[in-house]
Amino acid sequence: MIQIKSAHEIKLMQEAGRITAAARAAVGALVAPGITTRELDEEARKVIEGFGATPSFLNYNGFPYSLCCSVNNEVIHGFPGKYKIKEGDIVSVDVGACYMGYHGDCADTFPAGKISAEAERLISVTRQSFYEGIKMAREGQRVSDISHAVQTYVEKHGYSVVRDYVGHGVGSRLHEDPEVPNFGNPGRGPRLAAGMVIAVEPMVNEGRFGVSTLSNGWTVVTKDGKLSAHYENTILITGGDPVILTQPPER
Repeated sequence: MIQIKSAHEIKLMQEAGRITAAARAAVGALVAPGITTRELDEEARKVIEGFGATPSFLNYNGFPYSLCCSVNNEVIHGFPGKYKIKEGDIVSVDVGACYMGYHGDCADTFPAGKISAEAERLISVTRQSFYEGIKMAREGQRVSDISHAVQTYVEKHGYSVVRDYVGHGVGSRLHEDPEVPNFGNPGRGPRLAAGMVIAVEPMVNEGRFGVSTLSNGWTVVTKDGKLSAHYENTILITGGDPVILTQPPER
C-alpha cells in the first residue's frame, strides 16, 4: 500500500535525506586511485552516525555493509572490501541513512582519476536520465510516465536500462510501494499524489541490459562485462515541482 506522508513525516525525511546526501558527497570526494572500497564504506558510516542517524543498509536483509560500492561492470550491491580503486575505474556508491525512523536513499557514480570519454558519457547520460524522469514526477501523472521518460532518454543515447531492479517508495521502511521501474510504456501504474516519497534510480548499462548475480548472493554485474552507472535521489511529490530530498551539492 502506498503511504502518503504527513507534514511531520516529511520533515523527518528531509533530515534523513540531507544526511544521506552528505554521506554520498563525502564518499564521492574520496573516490580516487589507491583508496579501498572498504575505506569508502567506513567513511559513509562515520558521516551517517556523526549526524545521529544509522546506516539504512547495514544488516538490511543480511547485507553486511553501510555502503553499496559497485566498480565498473558491477551494477548494484557491490561489497566493499580490500579492492584498491585504480585509475580509470568508475565507482557507483549507493547509500541510505535512517533518522528517527525514516530513511533517505541515494546513489551516484564517480570517476577515479582520468576515465575514458565513453565512461564519462555513460555517467552523464545516467545522471541526466534521472532529471528527465522527474520532469514527469508531478501530481496526477502515472508512475510509468517517469519510467518511460528515463528509458527514452537512455536508449536515445545508445545505452540500456536494467530491467531486473527498480526504484521504489521510501519512508519508515527503506523499500515501500510503489515500484518505480526505469522502463515501460507511459500512462500505467499508480497515479502520483502529493505526499508520496519515491526513489528514482536509473541503472544504465553501456551494453545490453542483462545482468547476473555473483556467488555472494548480492553483487549484480552486467552479463556482457561492459560498464554500468547508477544515479538515484529520494524525491517528494508535491502539488507543483517535485522536491529532491537528497539534493546533491552544486557541481
